[in-house]
Amino acid sequence: MNGLVDRGNTVLTIDELKEKLLPKYQEAIDADVQTIMASYNSWNGVKCHGSKELLTDILKDEMGFTGFVISDWQGIDEIPGDYKSDIEISINAGIDMVMVSGQGQPYKKFIKLLKENVEEGLIPMSRIDDAVSRILKVKIRNGLMDNPLVSNENLTLIGSAEHRSVGRQAVRESVVVLKDDNILPLSKDLQTLVVAGKGADNLGMQCGGWSIEWQGGQGDITVGTTILDGIKKTVSESTEIIYSEDGSDVVPNPDNIAVVVIGEDPYTEWFGDKENLDLNNDDISLIKSLKDKGFKVAVLLISGRPLNVADHIDQWDAFAAIWLPGTEGDGVSDILFGDFISKGKLSFPWPINTEDGSNAEKDNLLFDIGYGL
Repeated sequence: MNGLVDRGNTVLTIDELKEKLLPKYQEAIDADVQTIMASYNSWNGVKCHGSKELLTDILKDEMGFTGFVISDWQGIDEIPGDYKSDIEISINAGIDMVMVSGQGQPYKKFIKLLKENVEEGLIPMSRIDDAVSRILKVKIRNGLMDNPLVSNENLTLIGSAEHRSVGRQAVRESVVVLKDDNILPLSKDLQTLVVAGKGADNLGMQCGGWSIEWQGGQGDITVGTTILDGIKKTVSESTEIIYSEDGSDVVPNPDNIAVVVIGEDPYTEWFGDKENLDLNNDDISLIKSLKDKGFKVAVLLISGRPLNVADHIDQWDAFAAIWLPGTEGDGVSDILFGDFISKGKLSFPWPINTEDGSNAEKDNLLFDIGYGL
């Protein structure tokens, strides 16, 4: 892949945009978020980095965003035209801070062309003043003008019990239960519970990309609670947990219930580009083997996007999208065993075939936006 396949084009009217996508951004603005990054993506064929309607008219003027808008890495370069016109269009559109490449000294070229645009009247000085004012106000709000040096004062808060509690809450509120044939919530007093799948005891998979390393990793990449750990802490002491990553050594038992955690390996940016979004063959075989042994299976999918499950979901007894739950696997158990009521809903439609992508019609949807049991 060439690294540009992970861009998208959102085709929505302005009314649809405001109804479907902007409310959560408004909540963030109302909570005083201070920086927003423009996306590499496009809206109706116009690059977000070059859309004055999106960045200024809607975001700043209508929604009342008073912080600053930063570009993504070399994001303005993808606007059609040469680099000088990229700068002109993006700054006039509402980009306040530009992230240029770190290779060589491209910032010198940026500064030179920015000055030329201003001197030629292509970018008004008032736009420069607005961008600078927005950046300085954010620095002042955060005390950076008084003390610009990094402080270690709050390092102890990272990974604290309070923060992990908030993380756990975020996990359980984002789990979306998409199917349940009356096996959820699971009983905490089962005699035996089988837990299987490569994602069941894998913090790296839970965290996904941009975790510790650029592409993330596998296994115990950091400190946290795996889904398996969360299950063990939740069930009664009398419940025997049988864990098998591939399920090969699992034999039927009186309860015959299995939690199977499947999903994608961590990826970042174009490393996640794929020809299709089918489930891994090993995951499919694992679930089939358990079903063949008479187990009822609750399938938990770790992913950052919908995968092709339509050909398999009828054989599953329960199915939940748990996304990338991060370090707090306890939050998944909170829903799995009914300590909290599931309230997660899909924020986008889930197509029958992901090759349809965002253009899937209603008839081609497995689950529509807003769905969740």
